[in-house]
Amino acid sequence: MELCSTSSTLPNFNLTRPPQRSPFSTSTSNTNPFLHFTNTPTFNGLSLSSSSRQFHLICPAFTRNSSRTKPSPTSSPVADATELEKLPADLTVTETQEPNSRLSLSVQVPQAVCEECYQVVLDEFKRQTKVPGFRPGKLPEHVLLNYIGKQNVQNAVIESILKRTLPHALSVVTSRALEDSVRIKSKFSDLVEMYSSSNNLIYDIIVDVAPEIKWNPESGYKNLKIVVELDDEIDALKASQEELKRRHKSLGILRIVTDRGLQIGDVAVVDITAKTIDQDESNVQNIPSAESKDFNFDTEDGDKVLPGFLDSLIGIRGGETRSFPLVFPESWRQEHLRGVHAEFTVECKELFYRDLPELDDSFADKLLPGCTTLEQVKETLLEKCLEVEKTAKEQATDNAILHQLCKMVEVDIPQSIFEEQGRQLYGSQLLELQTKVKLNDEQLAALSSPKAVSEYLRVQKENITAVLKQNLAVGDIFKRENLEFPTDELVKEVENSIAEFKRHKQEYDEERVKEQVQEVLEGAKVLEWLRERAEIQYITN
Repeated sequence: MELCSTSSTLPNFNLTRPPQRSPFSTSTSNTNPFLHFTNTPTFNGLSLSSSSRQFHLICPAFTRNSSRTKPSPTSSPVADATELEKLPADLTVTETQEPNSRLSLSVQVPQAVCEECYQVVLDEFKRQTKVPGFRPGKLPEHVLLNYIGKQNVQNAVIESILKRTLPHALSVVTSRALEDSVRIKSKFSDLVEMYSSSNNLIYDIIVDVAPEIKWNPESGYKNLKIVVELDDEIDALKASQEELKRRHKSLGILRIVTDRGLQIGDVAVVDITAKTIDQDESNVQNIPSAESKDFNFDTEDGDKVLPGFLDSLIGIRGGETRSFPLVFPESWRQEHLRGVHAEFTVECKELFYRDLPELDDSFADKLLPGCTTLEQVKETLLEKCLEVEKTAKEQATDNAILHQLCKMVEVDIPQSIFEEQGRQLYGSQLLELQTKVKLNDEQLAALSSPKAVSEYLRVQKENITAVLKQNLAVGDIFKRENLEFPTDELVKEVENSIAEFKRHKQEYDEERVKEQVQEVLEGAKVLEWLRERAEIQYITN
């Protein structure tokens, strides 16, 4: 039943689980993942046991110190001859900057290189081709071309040229190129036609490069002014009182009400139906998400349901049915119900009141095992809630800082990074969904289809971009300010993370775990450094 507008559950900052690789990850070289900081334990969480706040890793599609991208092997007989070697003549490479941190490289291959590649391919074919009447390697060129086909030889030559020259062409962007982002822009058929007519070759490639971060204002992150909005539900005193009240209620006995109607403190078992109100009766529709059968309605939670719902039921007796109109507020979490006028019909099937014991020291151990006095229970609960309040306040501060950083950085994000980040986020959400709902093969196939992923990238473009900007900003600050963290802390956290993997019986790569933990520690260090220098104002909603 979707009558509740808020949740009174305090955030849990102690959940830990090993990181899981997204099924949508297309890169196997994520050796230096960025950080994603969030106030709830979502996505691929690698959390640190030494910190109350959770820092969550989202692996991007490239490393900070990206190595040269290597072209994929082809089916040519020279496919294995891909070592970078000296060419008989230099290439002419023209570089053009494009949007989204992408470079377009026009590569002009000299005729001498084309001729050498042709000879290499020809020699290889001669060694591998057996023609009756000719010794291996002694096959005349015209016989070979007739036997294999001139077109097939030309195709192999084009492949050979590309494989030999691509590493040379990319050498001009080696320090900036992102792994797995190189694409040959020219059509293969066009290259074959160009080569067959002139024995020359010019081809275009595109490659994403590490984005350049610009701060506005420059170094403005050193003197941040942050306003942090806190939810009043994280107030420690209020939360401890609510927790004591909840535990007290659990000690009570529900007794049937027979001589009066519903009042605050009671629990009613009700059936609820709802429909829209419209002058045109043909437009009246049921509201399934607001309906429920045998719903246990605790009147002390009346502030957490649809406004007016509790007031409309005060005085209702067991066996009685009431109908009343309500309007869903504009702040309602279900957007399609905001502002909707509805008529509710509620049947009160049973009515109970709580017979609560009077609290004294004799109930201390039942309220909180290990406690001997009621005062000790209150102090312990308050202490725990203060820890949660502190954690939530720190987390809210970190989120506010990251949000501010996002607004201060200008960065041209490569499409390959955006898509990989989005796939990681989507895959992590799908993994989380699978832990809550057992999906069948058909549902899983539909959710993991390219169409579903593309739609997610489209809808979540703004959020994905914000995550990337925050991650890039954090990494840039760590470098700029030459920040460090203790080596023993890294060792400890790696051991804890590996122990967590083993506890969950999951496979892991120790080197990758170390790299991820290092990134988390870097992020924590940056936020600590920023908090010390920021001007922070806290306001309560």
